[in-house]
Order: sequence, then C-alpha cells, then structure tokens
Amino acid sequence: MSCRIRESQKTSTKKKASLSLTPSMSPEKKRKRNVTMKEKKMIKKKLKPSVTQQSILISSLPDDLILSCVARVSRLYYPTLSLVSKSFRSLLASPELYKARSLLGRTESCLYVCLRLTPFKSNSWFTLCRKPHQTLTSKKKKKSSGYVLATVPIPHSPRAHLSGLVAVGSDIYNIGGCRKIYETPPSSSVWILDCMSHTWREAPSLPVEPMRLSASVLDGKIYVAGSKESLENLFEVFDTKTQTWDPESSIPCSKTKGIFLWSKSTCIDGKLHVVADRHGVVSPMGAVIAYNCKEGRWDMVEQNMECFKFSSSHCEIDNVLYCVLHGAIKWYDTKVRLWSRLKGLVKLPKFSHDACIKLADYGGKIAVLWVDESSYSGGKKNKIWCAEIALERRQNCEIWGEVEWFGHVLTVPSTCVLEKVLAVTV
Repeated sequence: MSCRIRESQKTSTKKKASLSLTPSMSPEKKRKRNVTMKEKKMIKKKLKPSVTQQSILISSLPDDLILSCVARVSRLYYPTLSLVSKSFRSLLASPELYKARSLLGRTESCLYVCLRLTPFKSNSWFTLCRKPHQTLTSKKKKKSSGYVLATVPIPHSPRAHLSGLVAVGSDIYNIGGCRKIYETPPSSSVWILDCMSHTWREAPSLPVEPMRLSASVLDGKIYVAGSKESLENLFEVFDTKTQTWDPESSIPCSKTKGIFLWSKSTCIDGKLHVVADRHGVVSPMGAVIAYNCKEGRWDMVEQNMECFKFSSSHCEIDNVLYCVLHGAIKWYDTKVRLWSRLKGLVKLPKFSHDACIKLADYGGKIAVLWVDESSYSGGKKNKIWCAEIALERRQNCEIWGEVEWFGHVLTVPSTCVLEKVLAVTV
C-alpha cells in the first residue's frame, strides 16, 4: 500500500514538473499586455507635440534661426504654417523672410486662382498648397494628389477685371478693377496685390477712361490695349520698375488697321499681339495686329491665329503660345506657324467643347484648372481640378506634355465661376 502511495506521489510530481516547463503567464502579466495594446495609440498621440507645444518650441528659438529655417521651406507649405500662431503669420508675411529666400535661391512659382463664388459678390482668391497630412489610414482609399486650394485672407479685395489681370514678379496687377461690384465696364483704376504680404495697394491710374481693355506683360512692362467710348483705340505702357505710365512707349494704332474691341492680347516672339476688328463690330472676321516694341511699329499678322482669337484661355511659355479651344489644349510656334494639339495628356479626362478650362505658366510648366460640373451633392456643388504638365520639345519640333500630377483641389458652390489663374514668383 505504501509503495502505491509513493508511486502516485512520484507521478504527480512529474506532472507538476512537466507543467512548469510549459510557458505560462500570470493574470498580472496578461493584464499588463492587454493594457499596453489598448494604450499604444494613446501613447503615440501623447508623444506627438500639439500645435500649441510646437509653437512654444519654435518661439523659444532665436529669431534669426527661425527665419533661416522657414526661408528654406517650400512656399506650398506656408498656408499650413500660418496656422501655428499669430507671430508665425507675421513672419510669413514679412519682407525679411522673402529677402532671405532670395539670397538662399529659394524663390519659386506660386499659383493663384481668382474665383467668383456667388453672383454679385467680390472675387475670392485662393493659392495652391500642399495638404498638411498625407498618411492614408486605409489601403482602399484613393491616392490623393497631395494638393489643395487654400483661401488667401485678403481683406477688401477690389473687383477684378479679368482681361486686365497680369502677374509681374511677386505682384498681381488688376488693371481696370474697382471697388464697385456692379460696375460692368473697366475703370481707369490700377490695383496691385502683393503676394508676399497679401495686401492690395493702389497704383497710378490709366491716363484715359477705357471701355474695353486687355493687358499683357513683356520684359517687365505691362502693355494695355483697348478702346474708348468713342471707339478710338487705347494703347498705354506701364513700367513696373518705375511704377509710372510711359507716354513715349505708347504708339497708337490707326483705326484703319483695326479697333481693339475684343479685349484679348498676348506677347509672343517679342511682340504684342492684339485681336482687333476691322469693321467696327466684334465679328469672326477679326484680325490680329502685332506691335513691335523695339521698332515702335504696328503690323498685320498674316499667320493663322484663329485658335488664339476664339480660345477660352491662353498662356505663353518659352515663346510658344498655348490655348484652349473646344476642350483641347493646342500650341503655336511662330517658327513652325502651325497649330498642333498637345500630345501625351493620356492621364487627363476628355473635356467637353464648352468645358471651363484655364491655363497658366507655372514655372515653365502648364498649370491646368477645370471645373467638374457632373452631378455632385445634388447639383449644388462642383469640383475644381488641377493638373501640372511638364513640357518636352522633341526632335521633330513637336511639343509633348507629361501630366506630373492631377487631382481634386477644391469643392465650390455650383454658382462659382473660375475666372483667372496666375503664377507669381516669391
């Protein structure tokens, strides 16, 4: 009997020993692991400094060091950086910052968009910027372009005269704009938007009252062509360096060559090209007249400029004219003297003939903005899309485009009108 008891005790001891060899976890350790897993995300959040903490950390640095750091940051991130604090917003609008950017060779093109969100209201201005957060929480989500249009806080913005909006350096000139919202014809006023401080200032007015006008830039000077109420041609030149109207540079164009009723002009091949009418009324028979700035002479353009005359938007890059006509982007070179469709835009959607599309010279590339009016939110909202196109001239003299990115950048009311796109250098 005693032997059996001893054997049973041995077997129970062996079972205990074998059990002790298997990995086990105490209830305390289990609780600790569970707590750690639950609080893992919370700990990560706590480790990330808040916006307030970031502003405190930044403000503790010397002013010169902050200025040097921010000057090296791309302008695309400035709308996000402006949310840090009031002092940071002041820094981003300071002339010292842009002087430092210039010395460091950090100047870049910055895109500005003029919208009329609702009828009978002043224009709203937006700028292209990078989104602050780019991490996607789900693999199923569509990859974002990473760009968005941010509102530019401009108080008391004057009404924009679209054909009189031009960009020179870091400024946007609004020639013919005024404070009155309901005034249809352009005024003689000239306003300048400083895109560094986002403030408007008034410049010397046009010497005459215009009925129609169009402005273009060539070699730092703004050429304004238009007509007066008497149907006499108007032609004035504004020197952006001296901030004065130059009476010696303006050579009036004779009525016999045409009347500037179309409010459309552009600079290409070192000449100002103006759409004129030869019969006193706006008609498809309108001609294009070129002004040779060096020789001070007006000449009729014999080349085919039909696409330019009827285009909804145009821009000039490296002496090549790009236009939008019937939903297609076309280019024209004075050497080739032919209009060709820009190839290579396979990523872009097919635009309808009446699509609202705007072009701009974006640092040697084409910025394309368009409005998607397809049914969205019950027809009460539209989407504005943007694309950046790099250009390449090939051996056969053809120009091809490559879509570097495109995406939805802003949602607007269906009453919104995409009016103008400009690029400044800051």
